[in-house]
Amino acid sequence: MVSANREMAVYCFDTLVAHYNSEQAPPPSFEEGQHPLFVTWKKAVNGAEPRLRGCIGTLEARCIINGFRDYALTSALRDRRFPPIQAKELPYLECTVSILTDYEPAANYLDWEVGKHGLIIEFTDPDYNTRRSATYLPEVAAHEGWTKTETIDSLMRKAGYNGSISESLRNRLRIRRYQSSLYTMQYRDYASHVKTTRGTAPTINGAKPID
Repeated sequence: MVSANREMAVYCFDTLVAHYNSEQAPPPSFEEGQHPLFVTWKKAVNGAEPRLRGCIGTLEARCIINGFRDYALTSALRDRRFPPIQAKELPYLECTVSILTDYEPAANYLDWEVGKHGLIIEFTDPDYNTRRSATYLPEVAAHEGWTKTETIDSLMRKAGYNGSISESLRNRLRIRRYQSSLYTMQYRDYASHVKTTRGTAPTINGAKPID
């Protein structure tokens, strides 16, 4: 079983730095594998709690080297909820890499544990007769302080459903739950790691160096 680790987060930072510098990222220091994965970027300024800047991944297994390379950029630059991350923001970022595991059907919309399980919901919109789906990673509900029902209702809104949410509709949801292994790295730790292992700290075109 592959677990998310420091080298995966380093590779995501390397990929984003290389993008701003119009360079190729150094080859990764972790082994290839096939897993569903996500890359999450958050930004913290002046000691404030980090705020989401992008989160995109795949629920289907794919090669993790190409996967982390692609989703490091996609989540940073093409998450439609946010403007693209600029080079000057990079020193304030933290990166979380997630490897998704243990997919299984949930018996009902309450058959999961907050903080342990991520969720994939699928349902038919009763107002438009269209298929809708959405997912939350395992850490989302706990971070937001949501109950199980609040999480499910929020997921339905995330899926694009704007109608009335009833107990009957919740019970018609098709739900898969999953778990994840994750690793979070701040830019300062990345820069320190690069300086220690490669001899020089990273430089970024368009970003001021941090102390």
